[in-house]
Amino acid sequence: MTGNSRSQRRWHTLGLPALGAVLATGIWWLSTWAFDIEPFFLPAPPDVVDAFLRLPGHLAQQTWITFVETIVGFGIAAVGGLLLAVLLAASRTVERMTLPMIAGINAVPKVALAPLLLVWIGFGYETKIVMVVLLCFFPILISTMAGLTSTPNDLGELARSLSASWWQTFLKVRLPWALPQIFVGLKVATSLAIIGAIIGEVINPQVGLGAVIASSGQSADTPLAFAALILLALMGALLFYLMAGLERLLVPWARAISS
Repeated sequence: MTGNSRSQRRWHTLGLPALGAVLATGIWWLSTWAFDIEPFFLPAPPDVVDAFLRLPGHLAQQTWITFVETIVGFGIAAVGGLLLAVLLAASRTVERMTLPMIAGINAVPKVALAPLLLVWIGFGYETKIVMVVLLCFFPILISTMAGLTSTPNDLGELARSLSASWWQTFLKVRLPWALPQIFVGLKVATSLAIIGAIIGEVINPQVGLGAVIASSGQSADTPLAFAALILLALMGALLFYLMAGLERLLVPWARAISS
């Protein structure tokens, strides 16, 4: 790879996202100035920076709490979704028995379940982690099943012609073929994980960035609420690009065959 191509790739990877963020911030700032919007309704970027500088330690602590809840819930949902998807893809009988029930449970609004989770589990971290799992589980399950059941017939016939066992076919053929689709579900679930954590924290506003947003609304401290929202956006971007980086590491051939 030449130096020019490396610079171009670095620009596309880092420069363009940074430029987009700068332009979005500039439009935001210009809008608050041009329309003379009060900080109570829409704070300007300097107001949000002041909120960061006013409570840096508190915001960092609450960000860490929300991040841990998100990661733990996302991990549980990922493992559970992947394992159940393998089971459903392996047995049509089990799939027909359980998939309609899973789809029905997923259709229930998760906000409606939050008060029940408080009754069943309590007011601790577990409620928020369960909320994360509920939002992440179904997308991971469906994307994994879609990948595992989309293996081309000729690849399956090739594995059978080589006398490969079910597990050998799964590990060498079906799973590699399904990985791009699996990562689609994982990347979608990263943002849903944060949403689940925030729902739990707003319903039970004790700790976390959701609690910061809830308390900011009660005290009319809109800049602090925006500071928490920006931290959530950064967390979402970080988790998404971590998944994208892991996908590029494990599935380097996916981009080549799709272009």
